[in-house]
Amino acid sequence: MTYSSNLPAHSLFSMNLLNAEQTEAVSMLLDGAKKRVAFINADCVNQAATNEGYRAALSKMDVLLPDGSGLALAARMIGKRFTSNLNGTDLFPVICEEARRTGKSIFFLGGKPGIAQAAAQATQDKYPGLIIAGFEHGYFDTQSEAAVVARINASKADILLVAMGVPAQESFINRHSDALTPSVCMGVGGLLDFVSNSVPRAPKAVRAWGMEWAWRLACEPRRLAKRYLIGNPLFIFRAARNAMPPKISAYRISKRALDLLISGTALALLSPFFFAASLAIRAESKGDAFFTQTRIGENGQPFKMIKFRSMHTDAEARLAQIRKDSDRDDVCFKMTNDPRVTRMGKILRTTSMDELPQLINVLKGEMSLVGPRPALPAEVNRYSERENERLKGAPGITCLWQISGRADLKFNKQVDLDVAYLRSRSLLLDIAIILLTPLAIISRRGAY
Repeated sequence: MTYSSNLPAHSLFSMNLLNAEQTEAVSMLLDGAKKRVAFINADCVNQAATNEGYRAALSKMDVLLPDGSGLALAARMIGKRFTSNLNGTDLFPVICEEARRTGKSIFFLGGKPGIAQAAAQATQDKYPGLIIAGFEHGYFDTQSEAAVVARINASKADILLVAMGVPAQESFINRHSDALTPSVCMGVGGLLDFVSNSVPRAPKAVRAWGMEWAWRLACEPRRLAKRYLIGNPLFIFRAARNAMPPKISAYRISKRALDLLISGTALALLSPFFFAASLAIRAESKGDAFFTQTRIGENGQPFKMIKFRSMHTDAEARLAQIRKDSDRDDVCFKMTNDPRVTRMGKILRTTSMDELPQLINVLKGEMSLVGPRPALPAEVNRYSERENERLKGAPGITCLWQISGRADLKFNKQVDLDVAYLRSRSLLLDIAIILLTPLAIISRRGAY
C-alpha cells in the first residue's frame, strides 16, 4: 500500500492505515490514480485474524482507512492517534462534494434489490449536479459477475462503491481489480442502507462517544449480537495483545486482560441503559448527559474522567458558595445533601450508576476496574508525601475503601487503604474487590 508522503500511515495489526483529515484523504483518493480501497473496523480485524482469503484481499488493497472508535482505541494503546475517523458514512458526503466539484461519476453496487437505486436517488437529490453513473443490487451469483463488471465499465463510472459486506466486497474488488475501469473501487459495507434511509443512523451524540455500535446493536440485535457482544471483547483482547510491551509483569498482563474483558462486555450489555439514562438526565435538566472532568491518573498523568451528569450544569460555579458546608475537613469536598445534585443524579449516585461511563476510561487504559479513586488536580496539589503514594497505580472504578464504607471513611483512612492495596495488589485481590463491590452498592453505605 502506497500513500502520499504528506499523508502518513499508522501500522496496526500488521496493516498500514491511512492517517489523514477527511478532506486530505478524499483528495488523495480522487486524484485520478487507480486505487482499491477498504475500510478497517474492529469486525474487520477479527475477520482478518481467522480468514486467510480476506487477509489476502486486504494485502492487495492500495489504501486502508481506519473506521470507528475501535481502531482509535487500538492506536491509543500503542501511543498513537488517528487524525480523523475515516469511516465510510462520514466520508461519503465529502466524496460526493469533491466528485461533484471535479465532475467525477459514482456507481452504486450492493444491497438488497431496490436499495442501490434508492441510495442513488437520495444522493442525486442531496447533491444536484453530481453524476450518478448507475446502480445495481448485490444479489447476483458468481456466474453473473462478468456481466455486472461489464455494466459498471459501460457506465464509465469514476468511482465504484461496493456494498456487499465484509469480506464479500473486498473479495469482489480483488477478483475483478484489473477488469474494473473505475479509478476508485471502494468496499463500503452498510453505507447504502444508511444513504437510502432504510436503516437509521445513530444520533450525533451517540457517535461522538464512540457508541454507534451500540445503536446498531439495538436496531438489529439478532443480526449483530455475535458481531458486537462477542466480537468487541475479542477485538479488545487483540488490541491489548498488539499493544503489550515485550517485558511486562504477569500481574499487569492479567489485570489489563481482566479490565478489557469485563469493561468491554459490560459496555455492550449496558448500552440500552446508557441510552435510557441519558434521556432521563437531559429530560430533568438541560445539558450533556455525560460529565467529563480532569482527574489525575497513574504517575500524575491527567486524563478526562467520564461520568453520568448528576448535578445541574452550574455546579462548578456554585461550589465556592457551599464549600464551607463540606462534611469533611480534609482535602476532598463531600456533602451529604448537596443542593447541586438533581433528582436523577441522586438516584444515580446512591446506586453508584453515575460511575458506569468510567468503563470507557477503563477500555482506553486511563483507569482500571480496581485502584485508588482518581483525584482532582487541586486535591493532588495539596497531597502530602504519603498521599502521593496513591498515584503509583492506575486509578480505579472501585477500591478497598469503596467496599469498606466509601464516603463515610475519613480521607486519611482512604489513603491508608489505597496504599495498602498498592503494596499488596494481586489478581486475586482485584477479583475479590470486584465481587464485593455489588454488596457495597446494595448497602448504600457512604453513597451520596
